[in-house]
Amino acid sequence: MELGLYTFADVSPQPGPGAIGPHERLRNLIEEIELADQVGLDVFGLGEHHRPDYAASAPVVALAAAAEHSKRIKLTSAVTVLSSDDPVRVFQQFATLDLLSGGRAEIMAGRGSFIESFPLFGYNLEDYDELFAEKLDLLLAIRDQVKVTWSGNLRAAINDRGVYPRPFQDRLPIWIAIGGTPQSAARAGALGLPLALAIIGGEPARFAPLFDLYREAAKRAGSDPAGLATSINVHGFIADTTEQAADDFYGPQAEVMNRIGRERGWGPTSRAHFDQSRGPNGALFVGSPEQVAEKIVAQHKIFNNDRFLLQMAIGTMPHAKIMKAIELYGTRVAPIVRKETAKSAPAVAAPVA
Repeated sequence: MELGLYTFADVSPQPGPGAIGPHERLRNLIEEIELADQVGLDVFGLGEHHRPDYAASAPVVALAAAAEHSKRIKLTSAVTVLSSDDPVRVFQQFATLDLLSGGRAEIMAGRGSFIESFPLFGYNLEDYDELFAEKLDLLLAIRDQVKVTWSGNLRAAINDRGVYPRPFQDRLPIWIAIGGTPQSAARAGALGLPLALAIIGGEPARFAPLFDLYREAAKRAGSDPAGLATSINVHGFIADTTEQAADDFYGPQAEVMNRIGRERGWGPTSRAHFDQSRGPNGALFVGSPEQVAEKIVAQHKIFNNDRFLLQMAIGTMPHAKIMKAIELYGTRVAPIVRKETAKSAPAVAAPVA
C-alpha cells in the first residue's frame, strides 16, 4: 500500500502578529515535500483552492518546484478542480510536471469542495455536474491520443489538434476524487479510473459500500476491478505520544472546521467530539506512531485500499511540528503498515488508468 500526505497549504485568514502568509507557507511546503521524499513516503498531494485561507491556487507550480527537491515521491494534485479549469491546460501543465520530475506526476480530478472558482473563471454553478463530466471526457481524450477531435456543449470543439508536450510516462495517471457521492463512485468505476475517497467525518466503515459500488460499476463496464487502484484520504496527526498529537492537532483543526462550518451551517465542533473522532471507529488518525499505524492497518482490512493519504497540515500548524510528524510517519508508521499489509493479499502497485 502506498502511503502519503496531502495539504491545501493553509495560511492565516487575517494578517497580524504570528500570521503565516503565502510566501512562508509555500517555502515550508517545499521543505515538507522534500522531507517526505527523504523518509520514504510514496505520494504528496496538493489541493487547489481560491480562498484567502489557502495558498495553493496553482498546485502544479508548487509541485514543479518540489520536483527539483525530491527524487522518487509521486506528486499529485489533491484535487484539480476540473469543472472550472480547461482540460487542455491541465494536461499541458501536468505533462510538464511529469517531464520535470521524470515521470512522477499524477492528476487527482474532482468537482471541488468549494465554489469560489466558478464565478472567478466565469462558470455557471447550474452547470456543476455537466461541466465536470464534459471536461473529464475531454481530459481523457487528450491523455489517450496526441491529436484530438472532440465536441461538447459547454466548451468549444477541438478538430484534429495536437496537445503538447506529451508526458514522460506513457499514460499520465488520472484519479477521480470524491467526497461520498454514490453517483461519482459509479462514474469512476464505469470509466475504469482510480478512485480516491475523502473521509473527514463519521465512521469510515460506513463508506466501504462506495468502493463496492465502484468495483461493481467497473465490472459492468468491462474493467477488471482488481486492476483499479483505490485511496482513502483522511485527516490526522502524529507525535511521539497520543496526548501530544491530540493537543497539537485539535486547536488548528477545530479552528478550520468551525470556520468552514459557519459558512455551511454546521454546528461547532468540540474537544469531546474530536476525542471521539480519533477513537478506533472515528475518522481522525491522531496519535502516536504505533496507534496511527494500527488504525491505518485496521482501515485497510475494511477497504482493501491501495493508497492512504493523510492531511496533517490543517490550519496554521507550526512548521517544526509538521516536519517532526512527517519524520515519524515515514520512519515509524510506514514500516509497521507496510509489514502488516504485506501479509494480506497484494494490492495494485500503481494505477494504470
